[in-house]
Amino acid sequence: MSALAKTVGVCIAALVLSASASSAAVICNDEGDCWRVKERRDYDPTLKLRVYDDNWKWKDGEKYRWRDPGAGHGYYRGGVWIGIH
Repeated sequence: MSALAKTVGVCIAALVLSASASSAAVICNDEGDCWRVKERRDYDPTLKLRVYDDNWKWKDGEKYRWRDPGAGHGYYRGGVWIGIH
């Protein structure tokens, strides 16, 4: 394999990895529940969810808590995972 082909392969792999990483996000509801998702999706505005970059962190004194993401696409309300189909 030529040096050029190796370089192109490395560049393509880096782009694929960065594209998949950039689609991850942190979602928080208005009750202070936050969870990480692997893929950004649109949520109905009436759900009052905020979508942040994957590296987002709340500031000291803010009232948030981490939750494990539920199965599939969904959101937390009242501490319960609600799936969106």
